[in-house]
Amino acid sequence: MSKVANYNISLKCFIKNKKWETLILKTNQSSSFLWTYDFPGWRIDKDEFEVDYIDILKREIFEETWLKDVQIENKVVAIWRHKVLAEFRNTIKEDNYIFYIFYEGLLDCEECAVVSNEHQDFKWVKLEEIVLEDYFISWYLEWVKMYLSKK
Repeated sequence: MSKVANYNISLKCFIKNKKWETLILKTNQSSSFLWTYDFPGWRIDKDEFEVDYIDILKREIFEETWLKDVQIENKVVAIWRHKVLAEFRNTIKEDNYIFYIFYEGLLDCEECAVVSNEHQDFKWVKLEEIVLEDYFISWYLEWVKMYLSKK
């Protein structure tokens, strides 16, 4: 009999500004993907079981960017799953399974964003116009390619 995987659920957001650029966040020094980029969002906390997904995502966006006025569309634009192998992480004893749910958000500004200590920096980019491999690796790169293929 196969063993059931225990999944964490992670909510992510492709936030667009007035110029239709997407916000990307540079990973911090403790990340296993140092010097690459990610998107705002993270996992659902245990005490958020009854909380609306959009509200959870807004909390995460605020924690990472201090942006409060992101208008998140209540429509899933992409999904992804990933297995983080325990052998590559000091902080976990078993493989970690993550199910990602992606949304799109709009921000009524052109260049605004501030980054918390969870990331090093941010950029506004047109995903369709950059060399994706210069910014993303591994499953991050796969997310972006999947997202763009659906557009």
